[in-house]
Amino acid sequence: MSFTILEFFLFLLLTLVVYYLLPKKFRWIWLLIVSLVYYVSFGVKKIVFVLWQTMVVYLATRLIDKQARQGKAYLASHKADMSSEEKKAYKAKLKKKKKITIFFMLLATFISLCGIKYTDFAILNVNILIEKLGRSLIIPTFNFVAPIGISFFTFQTASYVIDVYWGKVEVEKNPFKLMLFVCFFPQILEGPIGRFQTLGKQLFEGNDYNLKNIQFGLQRILFGLAKKLIIADRSAAYVNKVFANPAAYGGWYDILAVLLYCAELYADFSGGMDLVIGIAQMLGITMDENFRQPFFSKSIGEFWRRWHITLGTWMKDYIFYPFSLSKVAANIGKWSKKHFGEAGKKLPVCIADLIIFFIVGVWHGAAWKYIAYGMYNGLIMAVSVLLEPVYKKFFEVTHIKKKSAPWQFWMIIRTFILVNIGWYFDMSPTVRSAIFMMKDSFNFASNKISLLGIEKAGMSLKDLIIVAIACLVLLIISIFKERGVLIREKIASFHLPIRWFIYYALIAWVILFGYTNGTSAFMYANF
Repeated sequence: MSFTILEFFLFLLLTLVVYYLLPKKFRWIWLLIVSLVYYVSFGVKKIVFVLWQTMVVYLATRLIDKQARQGKAYLASHKADMSSEEKKAYKAKLKKKKKITIFFMLLATFISLCGIKYTDFAILNVNILIEKLGRSLIIPTFNFVAPIGISFFTFQTASYVIDVYWGKVEVEKNPFKLMLFVCFFPQILEGPIGRFQTLGKQLFEGNDYNLKNIQFGLQRILFGLAKKLIIADRSAAYVNKVFANPAAYGGWYDILAVLLYCAELYADFSGGMDLVIGIAQMLGITMDENFRQPFFSKSIGEFWRRWHITLGTWMKDYIFYPFSLSKVAANIGKWSKKHFGEAGKKLPVCIADLIIFFIVGVWHGAAWKYIAYGMYNGLIMAVSVLLEPVYKKFFEVTHIKKKSAPWQFWMIIRTFILVNIGWYFDMSPTVRSAIFMMKDSFNFASNKISLLGIEKAGMSLKDLIIVAIACLVLLIISIFKERGVLIREKIASFHLPIRWFIYYALIAWVILFGYTNGTSAFMYANF
């Protein structure tokens, strides 16, 4: 049940009415029921994965909690008759037991994700290798269909288990409440990746009816629909056609396809987040923001701190920091400093960046193009870390002020170009196709662009103008937000007639210019 169809909004209306009519103590149960119904709307069999995930996480966290409580009780009861060495040995033994528990839990959790998403990819590559070795054996593939949102709820539950292990959150003893955390319906399709310590309490306690939450939620939903239907879906026809057959185009056609893909992806994903956050806000629940004006970034690192924020913070908290602070990283740092001097101290950070973006690439999909996309970003970040002394020397020699407006503008443009180069890997069918398209993008002589050519590729002049105007409006809104102007608060502060004129104008804009000729599903719903 897509967020953009009438049936969903009737479903949402029913959800809201019943939620606020029920006593507070029963509201979380209603949220669980509607979340399961929503998930089942994509296929009854797929609910098995939600149940499996909940069961594994529940049993693992209860066991970790039990081990921790038994350990504390044992130490308290033997405080007088244990030496400091014995206490230390017991704590180490207890920690090892909890590590074994969390290892098998994460293995059980991620084996579902990896088995479904990556088994066929591995088999296909093994078959290629076998063929190159001259053998005739071909291993059959399974053609698994990944359940909706499996990547999102797998990462979300993994963070909860690790936080329980680290003692950051108390274990949830009610398996049905934990299930609600796993499958809360607004975020099940494409995130954001929530944390139990911030999201759990809001889900379980029941929230008071607040007219402002309803109004602001509707604002956010309308804005998300405008992004999705006016920009993303309108751009998709041209983008899909050019990337599917790059040899037929080239030059400005390819560059326009990449720019439109950039607009499509941002409008689709951030528009989806607007819908998710708006729906949750109507229920009195505050979801984590997933975007913060990413195209004002001045480096690839900053871009990833502003784009898909919850994935980035997940990677930072559960991979980057644990690796950077590990003994392995410390040993690498010592070795590299010994062989490469002060610059070698940065090697562990570079390795951590490469590991993270390899995982980011694999997370996006089971294909070499996604791995190439991840490593492209990881290499840029790793090289940037290594070249920091060079950058410092450059500014000393040139006397360029890093905070000057011209330099800041150049950094934004440079980052925007680097980001768009990465989209070639993300959207092209294969790595080879992406590289071919990059080269052919400079084929201006034999592929002069024309309005007729653009129209044949799937986008009329009217569509192009509508997308351009919508992107300009989005840019203006983003500039205001970057400068700290809260657009939603500003609109809400207007007098009633003006406020509702803006709302009706936005609704009319969506209805009049929303692209309904084959509206596509949200792109990140496939993850």
